[in-house]
Amino acid sequence: MARRPLPRILSKDSAQIARTQIARSRELARTAADSATDVLHPLITVSRGLRRLATAGRRRWADTPKDRRGPLLFLAASVFLVVALVPYGPLLAVITVMAAAAWQGRVRTPPEPAGPDESQTERLQALYEALVPYFTGPEDPAPLYLHGGDWQKALTEHEFEDGGRIGHLVIRYPAYFPDGEPAARARVEQVLTAKAGRGREYRFAWDEEGNQLTVTVLAPLPTDITAQRFVTAPGETVLGFTDPGEVQRTLPLSFAEEEIDVPPVVWRTGIRSTEPHLLAMGHPGSGTSTLLRSIALQALEYGDVLIVDGGGTGEYACLTGRDGVLAVECALPGALASLEWAAQETERRLIAINLARQAGDPPPEDTRRPLWIVLDRPSVFAHLAATDGRKDPQALLQLPLRHGRAANVTVVVAEQIDGADALSDAVRQHTRARVVLGPSAPGQVESVLGMPPHTTALAHVPPGRGYARLGSGPVHRLQVPRTPDPYDEATSDVDRQAVLALLPPRTTPADEQPTSAPAPTPADLTKPTPAPAEALAAEPS
Repeated sequence: MARRPLPRILSKDSAQIARTQIARSRELARTAADSATDVLHPLITVSRGLRRLATAGRRRWADTPKDRRGPLLFLAASVFLVVALVPYGPLLAVITVMAAAAWQGRVRTPPEPAGPDESQTERLQALYEALVPYFTGPEDPAPLYLHGGDWQKALTEHEFEDGGRIGHLVIRYPAYFPDGEPAARARVEQVLTAKAGRGREYRFAWDEEGNQLTVTVLAPLPTDITAQRFVTAPGETVLGFTDPGEVQRTLPLSFAEEEIDVPPVVWRTGIRSTEPHLLAMGHPGSGTSTLLRSIALQALEYGDVLIVDGGGTGEYACLTGRDGVLAVECALPGALASLEWAAQETERRLIAINLARQAGDPPPEDTRRPLWIVLDRPSVFAHLAATDGRKDPQALLQLPLRHGRAANVTVVVAEQIDGADALSDAVRQHTRARVVLGPSAPGQVESVLGMPPHTTALAHVPPGRGYARLGSGPVHRLQVPRTPDPYDEATSDVDRQAVLALLPPRTTPADEQPTSAPAPTPADLTKPTPAPAEALAAEPS
């Protein structure tokens, strides 16, 4: 019995040849299908028309009353008899039916207009006329912009929305326009915002090399995303959500009984973070407390949280006594005691980590768990401390802000824009992650983020809407997920249940919760360790 040869394994060249043959076969099949469609197009059209005529005949017969169907049949038989007796009658009848079927079977989609209609042309011409004073030079021999000129040479691309307003626009401008000056850009952007339609957000992309300005209307960010458990790694915190294409990542979220992918603004903390601390600014009701609540709920999954509320409105009462929440302080004495403990804890961690590094050992286990210090409205405590002659609580944040990254300590501060002058220099210098929420002037946003946003601001925005910038990165539009106070009566049941589902279990009853953070034990402070100054000097930057 002869042996069958084993199948030969395809080599790299043979596999490539096989893929090429498959691709060629697909191309031939596609070409043959297109050719057959072109050849059979008249037959397809006539068949579609006959089907439509037959459908119309059946509908006419069904709509005809029963007492009139007899005369209708007699009329049809008379026409058939006349056609049969007339010379060339059947041939003419077939030609007539085929012509009617071809007419009924045609594609009835209206052709798209080749250009803008009259109203759209008037809009483009008005926008062109408004740009003439800004893009025209007195010494230009052939100006691109002049009153009564042709807008088609300057406005190269344009798209309109369903409401008739401009949705996308590409504008050419002369090379002598000072597009590198922010003031000149701001004047042009203001004119475009007014002429293209107020009440929307625009993105302006200046191409200085090609002398082109691209104007894009931005869709509103979703405001119905509730608080939930995000798919992130330890050390990653979702600040909110931004426009598609701005970040190279999406998160699967539950949104209105369906799963969607939304691009997030992720803030990375920890030892290797370049922006270990965050500062959030906003007007009253802009959503800064909502942002801090969202950050605290995410931080409790992997670390401990210390909350100091200067507003005193009970925004964080739902976190009192929860597992991982060290304290929730609303009074000045408790805030000073808690922040003093946080400074001592940061120093203790630094000493323990440096001793472990000098001995060649990994960091101790009690220094690996992240510690979060959340401070809301420190300007209130600064005023009270100045009145009572006490130390400003912000002075106790200097050590956690300066050395918190090495000690796995993160500081989050929220303050209102009108109280920005009360922030200490340490808070300003060491909070490289910045967030601005609520309606703010471009100058205010630039003063907080360090650079102006590339989009226009709206006069009325929903809570939690603003801008975010991480370090020296770009400015992103931001929408904070809905994380309201579950104890507030104005909170809906859906949002209340979403926040309560994220809260850790209550380990200590609220009435037995200590008024301040636990003080360090004497054993931690009396260890035979080097002096704090020497330990801090040995800590690498």
